[in-house]
Amino acid sequence: MKKIIVPVDFSDHSAYAMEAAAILAKRNNSQILALHMLELSESSFSEQATNQPLNSIFFYKRAEQEFEEFLKRDFLKDVEVIPAIKKFKVFKEVNDVAKSEGADLIIMGSHGANGMNEIFVGSNTERVVRHSEIPVLVIKSKPENMKFDQVVYGCDFTDESISSYIKVTKFFEKMDSQVHLLYVNLPDFAFKSTNEMEARAAEFLKKTEGNLKKMKDVVFYSDYSIEKGVLNYSAKIGADLIAVSTHGRKGIAHFFEGSISEDIANHSVLPVITFKI
Repeated sequence: MKKIIVPVDFSDHSAYAMEAAAILAKRNNSQILALHMLELSESSFSEQATNQPLNSIFFYKRAEQEFEEFLKRDFLKDVEVIPAIKKFKVFKEVNDVAKSEGADLIIMGSHGANGMNEIFVGSNTERVVRHSEIPVLVIKSKPENMKFDQVVYGCDFTDESISSYIKVTKFFEKMDSQVHLLYVNLPDFAFKSTNEMEARAAEFLKKTEGNLKKMKDVVFYSDYSIEKGVLNYSAKIGADLIAVSTHGRKGIAHFFEGSISEDIANHSVLPVITFKI
């Protein structure tokens, strides 16, 4: 892990993301690109040309001042941090920056929410997750040791999940993490017997691993929804991190099986890392 991107809006939650990045950077000798996006509205681009340079200079200088204060944190000592201010109209272009910089991971802070006050949906974090081609780690609170010893990866063991499964296993293989391959069995038309679940997982591992050695890591857990199953099992074993797959689509189907990944990222008190299918 050579480069980590942290989108920064100078809030407490982006500070949590920066601290998480600092911990990982020290552990992996990584560089941090602290990225502030000047999200200019369409009206800003349609203003008279004489006003545009003045507006850009004002916002850019203000961001520089805020960056200077934001990066004066003890946890950033001995960490290489490069501040960058980008003038983009939309936050989804973080992915373009990640690609051009050859980044390995994006870390973002998010409040998360419940019920009618969901704020992950439509937020900058959601937009980055939706468009990112590299893993996105969503941090909800001040990080501790960032040791991901126990990781729960929700997997349906379908062919569509093969690419994200490979990304997940490759990402965690150097962290000495125990990755639990969790299949949530539902009490409806999707219900499967133990034999059916085992056969499905075995076939998946034969395709991805060429053997069944990781069957010992497969867990079958029954619950009323996939989201509840992932969250409840993670709480049961004291997991450190939840990993989920995303399609990166727009609209009602922009996450696998509707909004499951989105809901997990929104409601989990644990850090959540997303991998694009």
